[in-house]
Amino acid sequence: YLQSLWGRGGEACSAAELNGLCAGQREMDSCAILILLSSTITLSTAEIIKLAGGGRRCAGRVDIFRITHGWGTVCDDNWDMKAAAVVCRELGCGDAVDVLGDAYFGPGVGGMWNYQRACNGSESTVNKCGAKADSPRPICDYTESAGMICSEVRLVGGSRCSGRVEVLHGETWYTVCDADFDQQDAEVVCRELGCGLPVEVLGGAAFGRGDGQVWSEELQCRGNESQIYSCPTSPSLKLNCSHDNDVGLVCAGSVRLVDGGSRCAGRVEVLHRGQWGTVCGDNWDMRDAAVVCRELGCGEAVDALGDAHFGPGSGPIWMDDVDCSGSESTLKNCRSEGWGKHNCDHSKDVGVVCSGVRLVGGSRCSGRVEVLHGETWYTVCDADFDQQDAEVVCRELGCGLPVEVLGGAAFGRGEGQVWSEELQCRGNESQIHSCPTSPSLKHNCSHDSDVGLVCAVGVHLVDGGSRCAGRVEVLHRGQWGTVCGDNWDMRDAAVVCRELGCGEAIDALSDAHFGPGSGPIWMDDVDCSGSESTLKKCQSALWGKHACNHSKDAGVICLGVRVVGGSHCSGRVEVLHGETWYTVCDADFDQQDAEVVCRELGCGLPVEMLGGAAFGRGEGQVWSEELQCRGNESQIHSCPTSPSLKHNCSHDSDVGLVCSDRVRLVDGGSRCAGRVEVLHRGQWGTVCGDNWDMRDAAVVCRELGCGEAVDALSDAHFGPGSGPIWMDDVGCSGSESTLKSCSSSESSKHNCDHSKDAGVICSGVRLVGGSHCSGRVEVLHGETWYTVCDADFDQQDAEVVCRELGCGFPVEVLGGAAFGRGEGQVWSDELQCRGNESQIHSCPTSSSLKHNCTHGSDVGLVCAGECSVMLVDGDSRCTGRLEVLHRGQWGTVCFVGGNAVAAAVVCRQLDCGALLNAELALGGSGQIWMSHVDCSGSETTLKHCGSLGWGKHDCAHNSDVEIICSGHRKARLADGPHLCSGRVEVIHGKTWYTVCDADFDQQDAEVVCRELGCGLPVEVLGGAAFGRGEGQVWSEELQCRGDESKISLCPISSSLGLNCTHDRDIGLICSGHTGARLVNGSDSCSGRMEIQYLSEWGTVCDVSWDMRAASVLCGQLKCGSAVAVVGSDWFGEGSGRIWADVFDCQGNETHLSQCPISSWSRAACSHKQDAGVICSGSLLAFHERRVRLSGGMECEGEVEVYFRQDWRRVLLDSWSESVASVLCRQLRCGSVFSFSSSSPSSPEHSHMCVTGFNCTGSEAHLGNCSSAQVVNCSSREQLYITCSGKYCVSAHSSIRLVGSGGDCAGRLEVFHSGSWGTVCDDLWDIEDAQVVCRELQCGVALSAPVPARFDPGTGPIWLNEVGCEGNETSLWNCRFQLCGEDECGHKEDVGVVCSGYKEIRLTEGCEGNLEVFYNGTWGNVCANDMTEETVSLVCQELNCGRSGSEGQSKARVGSAPNWLDNLKCRKHDSTVWQCPSSPWGQNSCDNRDEVARITCSGKQLWSSFLGLGSASCPAHLISQTEKKVFSPPPVASISPVPLLVLGVVLFLTLVLLVVLLYQNRALRRGNIVSEEEQSGYEDVDEELLSAKAVNEEKAEYKNDVITSDLKRDVGTEDTPENYDDVITAGQTPGRTSKNRVEIYDDAVSAGERPHSSLDIHLFTPEGYDDVIIPAKDVEGAAEQIHRKYLQSFWGRGGEACSAAELNGLCAGQREMDSCVVLILLSSTITLSTA
Repeated sequence: YLQSLWGRGGEACSAAELNGLCAGQREMDSCAILILLSSTITLSTAEIIKLAGGGRRCAGRVDIFRITHGWGTVCDDNWDMKAAAVVCRELGCGDAVDVLGDAYFGPGVGGMWNYQRACNGSESTVNKCGAKADSPRPICDYTESAGMICSEVRLVGGSRCSGRVEVLHGETWYTVCDADFDQQDAEVVCRELGCGLPVEVLGGAAFGRGDGQVWSEELQCRGNESQIYSCPTSPSLKLNCSHDNDVGLVCAGSVRLVDGGSRCAGRVEVLHRGQWGTVCGDNWDMRDAAVVCRELGCGEAVDALGDAHFGPGSGPIWMDDVDCSGSESTLKNCRSEGWGKHNCDHSKDVGVVCSGVRLVGGSRCSGRVEVLHGETWYTVCDADFDQQDAEVVCRELGCGLPVEVLGGAAFGRGEGQVWSEELQCRGNESQIHSCPTSPSLKHNCSHDSDVGLVCAVGVHLVDGGSRCAGRVEVLHRGQWGTVCGDNWDMRDAAVVCRELGCGEAIDALSDAHFGPGSGPIWMDDVDCSGSESTLKKCQSALWGKHACNHSKDAGVICLGVRVVGGSHCSGRVEVLHGETWYTVCDADFDQQDAEVVCRELGCGLPVEMLGGAAFGRGEGQVWSEELQCRGNESQIHSCPTSPSLKHNCSHDSDVGLVCSDRVRLVDGGSRCAGRVEVLHRGQWGTVCGDNWDMRDAAVVCRELGCGEAVDALSDAHFGPGSGPIWMDDVGCSGSESTLKSCSSSESSKHNCDHSKDAGVICSGVRLVGGSHCSGRVEVLHGETWYTVCDADFDQQDAEVVCRELGCGFPVEVLGGAAFGRGEGQVWSDELQCRGNESQIHSCPTSSSLKHNCTHGSDVGLVCAGECSVMLVDGDSRCTGRLEVLHRGQWGTVCFVGGNAVAAAVVCRQLDCGALLNAELALGGSGQIWMSHVDCSGSETTLKHCGSLGWGKHDCAHNSDVEIICSGHRKARLADGPHLCSGRVEVIHGKTWYTVCDADFDQQDAEVVCRELGCGLPVEVLGGAAFGRGEGQVWSEELQCRGDESKISLCPISSSLGLNCTHDRDIGLICSGHTGARLVNGSDSCSGRMEIQYLSEWGTVCDVSWDMRAASVLCGQLKCGSAVAVVGSDWFGEGSGRIWADVFDCQGNETHLSQCPISSWSRAACSHKQDAGVICSGSLLAFHERRVRLSGGMECEGEVEVYFRQDWRRVLLDSWSESVASVLCRQLRCGSVFSFSSSSPSSPEHSHMCVTGFNCTGSEAHLGNCSSAQVVNCSSREQLYITCSGKYCVSAHSSIRLVGSGGDCAGRLEVFHSGSWGTVCDDLWDIEDAQVVCRELQCGVALSAPVPARFDPGTGPIWLNEVGCEGNETSLWNCRFQLCGEDECGHKEDVGVVCSGYKEIRLTEGCEGNLEVFYNGTWGNVCANDMTEETVSLVCQELNCGRSGSEGQSKARVGSAPNWLDNLKCRKHDSTVWQCPSSPWGQNSCDNRDEVARITCSGKQLWSSFLGLGSASCPAHLISQTEKKVFSPPPVASISPVPLLVLGVVLFLTLVLLVVLLYQNRALRRGNIVSEEEQSGYEDVDEELLSAKAVNEEKAEYKNDVITSDLKRDVGTEDTPENYDDVITAGQTPGRTSKNRVEIYDDAVSAGERPHSSLDIHLFTPEGYDDVIIPAKDVEGAAEQIHRKYLQSFWGRGGEACSAAELNGLCAGQREMDSCVVLILLSSTITLSTA
């Protein structure tokens, strides 16, 4: 903040400096604020809070500084007294007095923050407050700025409203001399503290002697001031006043109970701003009442009442929706809606009844009797207390009837006074204060006679067969009532069992399990934490308020038996009889008794009975009964008993028992891994995986005696279980001893099935004596942990241990008990791990040869623990985006639902000090592993915190969390003219240090400039060139190599300049370049170039910009290399500054700042010359440097290269054989045969050519060659090339999706062994589809599997049982089986749909709403900013003419998303997807009337010609590369000439069939023609059969730039795509070929025989992957069909037969007729297609 005011480079000004600055200010008030502020702000903290606009530092608007956002104001919606209390404490002020909203101290500035921390009021700073769980994020404006007032006076040594008076002056608290303090001063102090009127002013240090100074001023308050700082002062005349004269003050409280008959009962009223008001009863409960009673110094809360039980109050209603935890010292510290905010009236005023009596030294219902009189508690003489008095006391405390009155200080001697009155209760009073009293006759009664009382407890269990089992009933107002079972769980049951003195809770039951009760239902929605001493202290609705009936009464079963000294299922047996626990004699206990005990404990079967006090000698009595259990009883109290014959049995014979566990892990390969199953009511059942996380897993592992939890799994990872699902929505804190102690849904209520069963992997190994990732190695075998001999442990074993513990790689294996000698046994086996196992139990073992190994040889291990969590893309390893390692893969953590404590755990885990800040990060990539992370603060690693579960989230990467810890090291430049020059200062922890010039060199300077984004160092200056710094000179010396990205990565050593002073502070000047970006492009890797210098952005003049500089920029932006430098007509004109400077880059720099730069700010250009850049990482560069051949064959013709966003011819004079070989390879046309010149460009081609390719000859693509440039073609010779022929690509070279019309959806095909084939869907899942989409750069998979959705393929089925992890870069990196003998058919072919699949359509053919298909859904295009060029391009892509008109319409489907807005195509865009627009899904249009509607000038000839009517025709029905393959007649009916031609074709087809049948018969007879017989036919006219005979004039294009989408053949049995308005063309059975071969241009299955019928598809061209047919080349298209037909006929593997080869084939036939037919057919096909 100060830096922004005075440019101090991040260092706060001292008070003296501020005084100097302020002296020049006219407004002294603001100066005073700044002086006070300077001492309180620490710029390195995460959230810096100040109070502004209040005239002093302890009152004002709440402003927060966040490192990443600067200053902002807090919204008043979530700001409360608890947060205010923490702020007051952090600022060194007094108590929080008031919280104010509605911009009470004026509107804020900067951002508006919704306060997302949940303070409990006791924290020392706001940064230690946790995060609110799922708190709303209201939208605030500055009129809702929060404000607060802290007191500048406090009362110490008493209570909140009484104590020694201390006043705040500056930063110091002073006591006040009693001679300088009067009644008026006291009134102001009490008023400021929010207390009542002053009761008493006490001198003579009545509340103890203070520390520090006595104030030298005398207050001169008039008594009507609101705060002490408003009072005038004068110098005190009591110069010798000491702490013996410290003044004290007693004020009345700020809360009171009225109209209840005593000060401890009545309607609750609170004092606020000098006025008493009531509290609304919404959500008022016993916890709130307990705070009131404690604040008043009354006893326990007996009743919390609503509905104006003590009559309606008057005046304001100050508080509503009060929510106390129960531990607050005052009601004002509880959370509420805010002062005066409510939706209540006085008919709902709350009341409280506190007890005027208490029982001390026992339990809530037993102890020494003490009564409250005035403000003082008195003990009662036993002679003055009788049965009637006891009944009233028990009734008032909400306990049962009195059980016993005990004299003689049975519960200990009290303190203070013995009451001098004798109670004269009649026994029917509700409270002790209602009883008459008389003076006691026992004047000499002492504390030895203090009376004690035992009452029955206020809760009991009925109808369950014992006092420890049954329906829960509570006593309230003298009447027993039931508890509603809504949300009743084991934590609530645990409180009941504890209150009753029974054993553990073993079952929490509802739905009137023990029968319905009668009478009132006292409690509903009970929510205990489990630690409460009584059920009444748990949160619940008000007494008697419920939405229940007795059919839902809650019940509990507590243990009447327990095992002590072992675990929850093993230990010394003790049984409960009455109120007492007894041990059991081993001679009186048998197998049947053991079975009942284990059953009652909820454990498994008995494993072992142990006599002789195996679990230690008990205390108290040995049971005198002998159990006679039959073994089938459910509880021990159901067993018959008989007197024991062992009358002399002592504790030496206490019986012990070991039962099997009540939780187990199954189907995981060991007892410490598997599906979680729990034993309940004698039956094993599973646990639902909803909300299952590592804290739950930790409890399971602890309960089983396994190691730490390694993984928490759901979705039936270990297979689905069977039987009941006992637990759902489990919520463990992580500290529970058993899983049953965790909160969960009722066992009978879940919304799960076994597909979601939870699983756990616990480590079978642990490291002891070090940290989580280092220590002595111990392995679990059976139930026992063993140490490992160092001679039996090697590197492979270490790798497995570290992996299992999630601790990265092993760093060091240490022998000789480096982490201390263990206990117990040394393992007798030797591990034989290979190093790739996931867990130690998977390693083979062999008997150890080291039989005499002792604990002196225990092996230790150090793993790289921090490798399981790291901070990336930050300034140091202690700051950055949080990533965690899970299952070998790094992933991010979602900010949503997390708390600041979790971030603190990360800092501690990384040894990076304390947490400074946690904010949203720049999004990462890959998995999002954790969300809603909830730590308690005691965890050693982040994985031990709660979360939604691994990989479970509802987040995107824009919600990734970033953390800044105090341990990060960073540099800054201070007191320079700009950010990139100044005195070097280094932050270490929270302190900035200057650096000695002797400890700083050129390499250090390079790193500092690089870290600051300031380019290269220009000059290093010693001798305090930028002024002397303050504070300390750093005692370390940097040892940078110069290539580090930040100084935190540089080694350091102790400085030798020990006497270095600030006179030698080092200074540094860096070049000043701080940022670069590309704007207004279709993505982040294309756009107008803008550069930042000294925080100012400006455009770049294109005359100063070249490809080498552009390439450096693209590399800097992580966008690859530069593809093109373009003018302002591409990305528009910028505004603001123009940088006309020349970047003289070599092209190999990694950052623009490394290039020499001349004359910043020289602006000789206009914005019409703004440079734009397209990088290779942009979608616009997808086709860059692709090639095609025109005017010749597939592998011969004039060369055209797509270069800088246009097709360009290539000049011959720059060409070489090495470049030509690359081109032939790129075309898959073998090697170069020759290259020569061709005529200059024809007028329809670009007037610009490309020249200067520089290739070595080994590149696979021209894009890998360098130094090409664009020149004017003029009349120079251009390149014509001939390659040797088709080029067979190797296996594993390619995958593709076909059949949808787009590159990103379709049937999956892979290229293997020279041909394309499909993939079988066996074991195919979404992870496999993800890899395909990633490899094709098509986003993420939307659906999988999609068997044969895109029609079955043909040819080979290459792959089966593909098994990807999901993170592979290529499908070929996954596990798979090559299908040689698989049982798959093409009906099981895999299909994939990726999110990058995009289409466009008009909803009514060539007119209608413009819709796009994206991310699996059809959506609208908004009409905003749509241009004529956009409409024309849409119409051309849909083959609907070259132009059209645009209007606005209503969305066809109201719920459809608005996918695109501000779509503006430019003249050079070739597809809609190249056009700039708003990001997907971001729009500002109304789909009721702002959806784009286009009417094109032409009709969709494909649809009419094929009989599709006006059906919507998505663009994928036409080649994505060249949409108009040919122009069929624009008529709806077919003329007689085509019909005649078709008839001829059909006739010829029949003839050919006859010939083929005859030929096959002849071949079967073995008529093999000799060469001599064939020679007579060699003079057949080759010209007739050659391709040129069909059409010599038309040019054929070979193009590998855009892969043409494969189209479905008309007449095949296509499966319609699932679009909402597709009309499927009618199909004729006669035109269907189920066994057709799909023809690809480069592969046909070897050995394929001719089909028995022709399947010539005349009207739908197949989409070849590397050939584009010109739109007007009708005969060329026919020639392609001809070739493809011949290819399918003879299986030539992708190459059509030449004329000579055809002659040879014909010559080999005995029947010349069939040859003639074949020759005729080659011409007929051409005619018929026309």
